Amino acid sequence: MTPFDILWLFFMLSSLQPVLQQRYLAYQRTAALRALEKRDHSRAITLIHRREGFAFLGIPFGGFIDIDDSEAVIRAIEMTGRDVPISMVLHTPGGLVLAAEQIAAALAGHPAAVTVYVPHYAMSGGTLISLAADRIVMSPSAVLGPVDPQIGDMPVASILAAVEQKDKNEVDDKTLILADVGRKAQHQVETFVGKLLAKRLSEDHAQDLAQALSEGRWTHDFPIDTEMAQNLGLPVSTDLPDEVRALMALYPQPKGRRPSVEYIPSPYDTPPRTVPARGGRIPGIR
Repeated sequence: MTPFDILWLFFMLSSLQPVLQQRYLAYQRTAALRALEKRDHSRAITLIHRREGFAFLGIPFGGFIDIDDSEAVIRAIEMTGRDVPISMVLHTPGGLVLAAEQIAAALAGHPAAVTVYVPHYAMSGGTLISLAADRIVMSPSAVLGPVDPQIGDMPVASILAAVEQKDKNEVDDKTLILADVGRKAQHQVETFVGKLLAKRLSEDHAQDLAQALSEGRWTHDFPIDTEMAQNLGLPVSTDLPDEVRALMALYPQPKGRRPSVEYIPSPYDTPPRTVPARGGRIPGIR
C-alpha cells in the first residue's frame, strides 16, 4: 500500500467518523428512551433545547419551542394509545406561545396520566407545557418560570405599564397598538392557563394562579423553584429518576466550545479522604 493509499484511507475514515458517532448517539438515545418507558410503562417524549446561547430579560436567542416541535410532539401523542401514559422530558428556555399552547392542549387532552420531567429548567413556554401534566417531577435544583407573554423583545406587562403612566396623547400610535395587542395576549394566556389548572385546582385557585403567572408580576426569567411551585399548588415532586439524568447526558452542548464545568464523573457517597504525602498531608480522593 502506497503512502497515497494510506492518506486516502485516513481521509475516508475521518469523513465517516462523524456519521458513525451520530448514529451511535442516536442508538444511545433510543436505548435511554426505552429505559424510561420501561420504568414508567409509558410513551417517552423529549423536548430538549441545548442551544441556549444567551438571553436578555429571559428572552431566548437560540434553541426554542417552535411549530416544528409542536407538530412532532402532537404526532407522538396521537400515536399513543388512550390507556398509555406519557412521560415527557422538558429542558427549554421557552418559545412561541402558539406552539407551546398546542403541545399543552394535546397533553391535557390525553386520557391517560401525563408526567413531565424537568431535570434543569423549563421556562416560559416550557412551564406552560408543564401545567398540562398530572405530575411535574423536578430535580431539587430545577426551576420553572412565569408565562407572561412577550412581544418581540419586550414584556407585555412593561408595555402596558409604560402606556398607563403617560397621557395617551403623548404616546405614539405604534406603542398604543402594541399595548392593545399585548393586553389581548395577556388575557388569552391567562384564560388558557386557567383552563389547564382547573383540572386539579378549585376554580378560584386556578384563576388566581393563572393571573399570577401571566400578569408580569415577576421578570420573565424569575425562577420558580420546587418549594415555591409546591406552595403555589402545583403537583410537583423532586424524585427525578436516574433514567432522566442519563438521557440528558446524551444531549450535550454543540461542539466547538470549551466546557466551563469539569469534574470527575463518578458518584461520591462519602467525603474524599486525605492521603499521606511526603512532607505532610494533602487532600485526595480514592
